[in-house]
Amino acid sequence: MSHLIHRLKDKEIEQAQGRDRIYRLPDGGGLYLLVKPNNLKYWEFRYTKPGTKNRTFLGLGSLDMINVDGARDKAFEMRKLLKEGIDPKLDRIEKRTQIQQEQACTFKSVADEWVKTKTKLKPKTVQGNWRKLELYAFPKFGGIPVKSLTPIIVQEAFRPIARRGKLETVKRTIQLVNEIMRFAINSGLIQHNVLSGVGETFASPDVKHMAALKPDELTELLQTVATANMQLATKCLIEWQLHTMTRPSEAAGARWDEIDIENRLWFIPDTRMKMKREHRIPLTDQTIAILERIHPISGHRVHVFPSMRFPKRSIDSETINKALGRIGFKDRTTAHGMRSLASTTLNERGFDPDIIEAALAHQDRNAIRSAYNRTDYLERRRKMMEWWSSYIDDAAVGSLSVTGAVHLRAIG
Repeated sequence: MSHLIHRLKDKEIEQAQGRDRIYRLPDGGGLYLLVKPNNLKYWEFRYTKPGTKNRTFLGLGSLDMINVDGARDKAFEMRKLLKEGIDPKLDRIEKRTQIQQEQACTFKSVADEWVKTKTKLKPKTVQGNWRKLELYAFPKFGGIPVKSLTPIIVQEAFRPIARRGKLETVKRTIQLVNEIMRFAINSGLIQHNVLSGVGETFASPDVKHMAALKPDELTELLQTVATANMQLATKCLIEWQLHTMTRPSEAAGARWDEIDIENRLWFIPDTRMKMKREHRIPLTDQTIAILERIHPISGHRVHVFPSMRFPKRSIDSETINKALGRIGFKDRTTAHGMRSLASTTLNERGFDPDIIEAALAHQDRNAIRSAYNRTDYLERRRKMMEWWSSYIDDAAVGSLSVTGAVHLRAIG
């Protein structure tokens, strides 16, 4: 331990004065106190680079920032690295670069990369998710590196929202936060997700089942729609979705080039379907009558149900929900609820559940069965859809429906 024989005493360090030129006082083990002409004093570690005979040095900080004991501790760490064949200067650069990279990987920057992978989701879904992050996550911890995030930081961000009773918002946004953290793990930015249990620290939102009418309430709905002060296109859209059992976005986005009157089919491409699979829907006398009714309004347009304000676009998928709210059905049913009404009615009447599920374009929950079962039961569905349209007609008490009496004629 010859390199540790001489140690600077506190008095030597204190009394060291600047000279005409820079000089160094050795403390042993490669540690030196560098004294400048202006009396400023710095700690310096001098060593031979591993694998070469080149001498170099590494600054450890000024005397007013680090005392002699701290400097000796740092020098000790430098010697440990050298013993392992590691250049302390390169080790410092590597660690500094790593810290800079970690600091650059903020939650917001990681989220920017994460959202680019959401190509299979509908743009509206992606926009809605991103909006939640913009409102509730980014302002609070978007600038914090993912490696520095803690449960406390996230809890504090969401507590005010929870106190306002927006528990569903808290739940869904934290789910998105955790999805981004899992993306960070898979990207090699962090080792584990410390936020995985944050959602459990908040009360769970009350589970609200989708509002849906009972089969015996269908007449009331149809009569109210028929006599309501609403645009004809909206009335047609409500009945179109009810008859076809489609999702709101699928019904609202219907295009004339998807309609095959000759074969009495509506082809919805996979790009517009939730499950990304083309969906064929048999057209009944009643659905064709709806098309006849709306054709003078939109037959020259791309969409069957165009937006009134922006005719080149389709009507908004929320149109039915807004209309139902205005006519007193806000808490009783929704556009999605009309699919539930159809499902309940058809199941109660004994139709094959597989046929009903195919009509609703649901994905089979059994993955193996789904892989082998590629049929959409088109002809069997045609008979069921005809029964369903007739059932709606009967519930409409004749001419109350927008279709009125059914008269088939060519659309052209």
